[in-house]
Amino acid sequence: MKTYNAKPGEGDKKWILIDADGLIVGRLAAIIAQRLRGKHKPQFTPHVDCGDNVVVINADKVVLTGNKYEGKKYHWHTGHPGGIKSRNARQIMEGKHPERILLKAVERMLPGGPLSRQQFSHLKVYAGDEHPHEAQKPELLDVAALNSKNARSA
Repeated sequence: MKTYNAKPGEGDKKWILIDADGLIVGRLAAIIAQRLRGKHKPQFTPHVDCGDNVVVINADKVVLTGNKYEGKKYHWHTGHPGGIKSRNARQIMEGKHPERILLKAVERMLPGGPLSRQQFSHLKVYAGDEHPHEAQKPELLDVAALNSKNARSA
């Protein structure tokens, strides 16, 4: 029996819709990263983009557990001497682009390289509950039903 290796362009890329309302960021990001890479498919090949397209809505309603809402810091550098800057998760969630928390979490769960950057471009995240991808007929994936720990209990 020979090992199957997928070729670029083989396989079907589905569109998946995820409602992030009340879901925990890290668990959601792990599921999204797995779907983007295609590791949930039996024909997964590490060097080929065989993952799905993922659309996430309500990204502004994700939940951070523990003290991460106040304590987690996001650092970046401006490129100038002494130009290190940082914000905590609360400032980002209450700011103009709260979906960036989820984008950074997924980006950091993908391995670095050209293939990962290509797979990351198949992720579309929206803060509200509307998205412009209705024509692709995305299938709804109920992440909260996959595991009881994925959603924050009241």
